[in-house]
Amino acid sequence: MSGVTALQSSRLPVLGRRGAFRLHASVLAGLLAASSAPTPVYALYQAAWHFSAMTLTVVFSAYALALLVALLTAGTLSDHLGRRPVLAGALLAEAVSMAVFATAQGVPELIAARVLQGLATGAATGAAGAALLDFEDPGRPGRAAVANGIMPVAGMAVGVLAATALVQCAPAPTRTVYLLLLVLFIAQAAAVRFTPETVGTETARAESGVRRSLRPTIAVAPASRQGLALAAPGIVAAWALGGFSSSLGPSLARLIAPHAARATGGLVFFTLTAAAGLAGHAARALPARATSLAGTALLIPGALLTLSSPYLHSLLALFAGTALAGAGFGAVTQGALRLLLPPAGPGERAGTLAAYYVLSYLAMSVPAVLAGLLTNLYGLRTAVALYGATAVLLALTGLIRAVHRPRRV
Repeated sequence: MSGVTALQSSRLPVLGRRGAFRLHASVLAGLLAASSAPTPVYALYQAAWHFSAMTLTVVFSAYALALLVALLTAGTLSDHLGRRPVLAGALLAEAVSMAVFATAQGVPELIAARVLQGLATGAATGAAGAALLDFEDPGRPGRAAVANGIMPVAGMAVGVLAATALVQCAPAPTRTVYLLLLVLFIAQAAAVRFTPETVGTETARAESGVRRSLRPTIAVAPASRQGLALAAPGIVAAWALGGFSSSLGPSLARLIAPHAARATGGLVFFTLTAAAGLAGHAARALPARATSLAGTALLIPGALLTLSSPYLHSLLALFAGTALAGAGFGAVTQGALRLLLPPAGPGERAGTLAAYYVLSYLAMSVPAVLAGLLTNLYGLRTAVALYGATAVLLALTGLIRAVHRPRRV
């Protein structure tokens, strides 16, 4: 049994298609808001606990690597166990991670919170994104792919902006944002109980599928593989720049303008995610292939401007480069998801989304750790130069491959 009618006989009151769609969109936004919320708080942690840029990137990447583990082992779990139990459990685990953040007294607790958060987010993102496809209005095809592209970056923008404001204004800036998110995730976990289950879960088949899904694997729908191959270099370049802005963006802002307001560092990542959200929304009606390639092209001037900012001692160059990179990020994400998701069948949706996020978070985390190591060894300016040059080469590779690839997607 599948589809929104799967629980017509349930005694629980359920949300309609539109309400369930909005709820799952808010879940994606909330999860990614929580992922970006620590960015402006990192400066406070560094000042209080005196750790290095390398330690900062390890803290940042603990989240991404834990998320990867969850995507590889539980990314398709909701295709077998059902969307509701996976989402409810993951959201409660996310709430626990917020409690660990709020009570952290040092780097070990911070890493533990990031690991738990990554595991919960990895289990939830594939399920929530697939649920958006399940609850899509048949009269408005493509809306779920658009939401999957826009809501995560919109959530990241809101999360980093709210955390930046709380760092400036709240009496307990290292606690308030996490306590607010904790309440949000508990409320969302409760609301998920009132959505229809869209995945059939016959006991024998479900148990067999659960066992198979927990084996680390990447499951891309066969019909989506060509689209992934086309978009992959742009995806990697975009998420690598996103990882840099999230982890070392505040440090770069302080290097360029040591006496700027404390909020300046958090606004670097906000600029990237806000530009990404706006670009993704603006490009939602454009052809997917053209959107992905245009976004890849925008990453090149974005990376070059960001690369030049510490040498020019210019916050304007930093924010202009970040805005261009963010616009490229949003367009790449929007185009890539519209290339990947519509061809995937109902039983392939969570797995295909999980594969996309595996590629994305590998691109976000591994280069960020290397950038932290390079910063420790050679300084932040050198790390920025190497990072930016690598992103430019990746984007150029994607454009060159697209030119020589037959236009079938």
